Amino acid sequence: MEIKNDNDGFKRPLGYLQGEEPIIDEVTKDTIKRLELVGADPATIGEVAQVVRIAPLEKLLNWGRSNSLWPFGFGLACCAIEGLMAVNMARFDLSRFGYEVMRPSPRQADVLLVCGTVSKKIAPIVVRLYEQMADPKYVIAMGSCAISGGPFVDSYHVVPGIDKLIPVDVYLPGCPPRPEAVIHAFLQLKQKIKHAEVGKK
Repeated sequence: MEIKNDNDGFKRPLGYLQGEEPIIDEVTKDTIKRLELVGADPATIGEVAQVVRIAPLEKLLNWGRSNSLWPFGFGLACCAIEGLMAVNMARFDLSRFGYEVMRPSPRQADVLLVCGTVSKKIAPIVVRLYEQMADPKYVIAMGSCAISGGPFVDSYHVVPGIDKLIPVDVYLPGCPPRPEAVIHAFLQLKQKIKHAEVGKK
């Protein structure tokens, strides 16, 4: 790729100048000069300059996180079997989005799927599992029971929704939710992570 000299004596790849003239800030200029010092090729310099110019680091990290979610399925009742297992089968194929492998440990996951009725006896374990996950972490409440207690909400031993225990990012209603709804919940979470405000979560 050819290098062009600008009026200020600053070098940039020609491919970087397509369309409107980009605004070059001091950080981008400094980054390009450092790359030139180490002998980086012009194509690499152009790509790095665009990344540095386009977004702050947190935005890039959120983009990466949104495309590589590692779920931990905490199945407590029928939603885990009827909804979560069905979405991993060939017909719905959750793996095409990259979310198919349920992690065996909360320490390896960044999404907690709570599926089913949460009783007061299991509530401390749900909180402990959430606390064991590394930040940033996200929660999907799957099914009516996880969202609000479902048909058992009036029972003396049922927690009326896991949002009373831990913060919930996506609510997935249904009894049980259809596999298409599970896929939609993951895609909603992906959008929420990708378009999060810088510095949050």
